[in-house]
Amino acid sequence: MIHSRTWSEVDPATAYALLRLRVDVFVVEQECPYPELDGRDLEPTALHIWSERDGEVEGYLRILCDGGTLRRIGRVCVAAAARSGGVAGALMRHALEVTGDAPIVLDAQTPLAHFYAALGFSVAGPEFLEDGIAHVPMRRG
Repeated sequence: MIHSRTWSEVDPATAYALLRLRVDVFVVEQECPYPELDGRDLEPTALHIWSERDGEVEGYLRILCDGGTLRRIGRVCVAAAARSGGVAGALMRHALEVTGDAPIVLDAQTPLAHFYAALGFSVAGPEFLEDGIAHVPMRRG
């Protein structure tokens, strides 16, 4: 089941599970010691989208406003046990429904650029390193 909420609408236990998944994937698994809690989760226009199966959070992403109608998708992650099960695709399709025709940007890990391209995103700039991982900026709309 996919959920969409602002941070103020997320109950404490779910908030903990969402943040834990993000830390497990980005900080622990990908070994990127960076400030995962960047303050943007609390923005009133930030939308948190996650997938649950059997009461467990299995995937997550957030949509931020980056000025005007521009939206930014980020923190896309899926629990190791749920990978290759279509969770990321379902979350992204839901995010695209929510954002409608608004222009969207994201920074894709380079090996995943094809995944986002299949959803209508195009590379929008040169590759760059973030925390030692190659990324490409991408845009849709």
